[in-house]
Amino acid sequence: MSLLAGQEVSSLATAVMAVFTAHSTLLAIRGGVAAGVFGLLALFADTVFFLFLVNLGMPAMFWPSLAFYLYLISAALLLYGPREVWLVSSVSLLFVLVARPRELVPAVLVGGVLTSAGAFWKKRLDSTLARALKEAAAAGREAQTARESERQTIAADFHDGPLQSFISFQIRLDILRRVLERDLPAGLEELRQLQELCQSQVRELRSFVRRMRPVDVEASLTAAIRRLADDFRKESGIAVAFVGSDTPVPVAPELSTDVLRMVREALHNVQKHAHATRVAVGVEQSGKELHITIDDNGVGFPFGGVYSLDELDLLRLGPVSIKRRARSIGVGFTLESRPGRGSGLKFKVPV
Repeated sequence: MSLLAGQEVSSLATAVMAVFTAHSTLLAIRGGVAAGVFGLLALFADTVFFLFLVNLGMPAMFWPSLAFYLYLISAALLLYGPREVWLVSSVSLLFVLVARPRELVPAVLVGGVLTSAGAFWKKRLDSTLARALKEAAAAGREAQTARESERQTIAADFHDGPLQSFISFQIRLDILRRVLERDLPAGLEELRQLQELCQSQVRELRSFVRRMRPVDVEASLTAAIRRLADDFRKESGIAVAFVGSDTPVPVAPELSTDVLRMVREALHNVQKHAHATRVAVGVEQSGKELHITIDDNGVGFPFGGVYSLDELDLLRLGPVSIKRRARSIGVGFTLESRPGRGSGLKFKVPV
């Protein structure tokens, strides 16, 4: 009779365990596991059910109990943190030791240790992943900011360069039409001047296209600036004196690219606005900084004096795009203006 009762209890326990396990597995697969307090209550219910199986103490329940324990610690590892895993493992081991189902002790002990170690490793990986995602998001925002800054720079360059030239060309064409109707010789002279303006526009467009091309930073930023100065001399016809050592200076590639763009823009401004006949480009390392200077003998700015980047921003003076780029990459910037006698720019690049 007692044997029959034991079999009935074992069958009932097996059936209940099968239904409970299937229900919990289905919830986990469908993402229906509760979070927060309700999730902890579900984990507690799973643990209590395991203790119930262990408490039956029947040989027939060994494998079902072991299988459910493996499910229990796996669910705790996947869905919760190290604290919950350690608590479940400790309570299970303690209960097994007290209830004395000796066959389960090794499995519960080894499973608890391995799962606890895995939980701590999982937490470490989750922290690393969260940090990587945060850094990736920050890099994405910086890239977006850089793209917007480049768009603004390109728009400003196009407005101040090719667009103004085309507007001037359109106005001169209208003037030419009117002059030709009244005075043919004067119209021909106007046409000659218009041809010169057209040639100037072609040079302006070529310069604009060159400035839109990606800059090529070689192994040495100094060598890249030297080549940029030489190209500027050939294209503009302005005499350029370069002063700098050929010794490579270690500068981050991304920083070198932005610095080279600022130097190229400064030289373009000299060609377009300064009316200079000579330009001096210098590159010199001073301690943990690389000093880059561009000095010309042109007309200078309307204001005079030496100004830092903060002072230029406060007074709303100086080249806007160069100031914006210098501030975005953390490069020191100083402008010296000598009205009627030229101007000088100085960049301080950290190395």
